[in-house]
Amino acid sequence: MAATKEEFFKRTKTSAEEKAAQTNAVARDIIAAEAVKRALKTERLRQLRESQAGDAPDASAAQKPKPRTSKKK
Repeated sequence: MAATKEEFFKRTKTSAEEKAAQTNAVARDIIAAEAVKRALKTERLRQLRESQAGDAPDASAAQKPKPRTSKKK
């Protein structure tokens, strides 16, 4: 029995459901990775903000600039 080209290189078509499932899985992986990165960044920024809060005076106590007034004719 001789091996033929068709036995080794059979092309199987993927169904639309399989393609949709693969796309869905990849999209969910990307979204999950972005959520993890966002959470890490938020935590890092929170720690930085807390460390600076003790060093600097309260921002609400700073004077606010006077509002601009327009010239009336």
